[in-house]
Amino acid sequence: MSPIGTIREPLQQSFLAPAFEDATVLDAMRVGVVSCPPDTSLREVARVMATYRIHCVLVTEVEGDKPWGLVSDIDVAAAAGADVDRLTAREAARTEIVTVAADASMKLAAQLMAERGAAHLVVVQPHSGHPVGVLSTLDLAGVLACGGTV
Repeated sequence: MSPIGTIREPLQQSFLAPAFEDATVLDAMRVGVVSCPPDTSLREVARVMATYRIHCVLVTEVEGDKPWGLVSDIDVAAAAGADVDRLTAREAARTEIVTVAADASMKLAAQLMAERGAAHLVVVQPHSGHPVGVLSTLDLAGVLACGGTV
């Protein structure tokens, strides 16, 4: 059964997260990163986004998994009139990569999002800088709305 909600009767959901003031990025982030090589066609990137119902794909260097760029849903929309089979992730990646440590406060994450105009932060391990997840504005809103309540 899928969750359903309306404006009059919103979806009742509980977040098992601390209050916003006490929450860290780890409390709200989506674990795991979906990535692709720079030469992946934009059509394939769009297919991955639609299949997994995500709003960004990390573009990584061919050697290793170092972040190189980020293709967001807005980047896909901006390129929709182009030849998406010939356009690559490298060419479409216009969204700046903004990173945040998993142990950073949600307050810092919100500040980074606001200052950089970023809808997604790539969450990295504090010691290695290795990407471990993504934090979206919707994840942040969930903690603001329901953090500290069950």
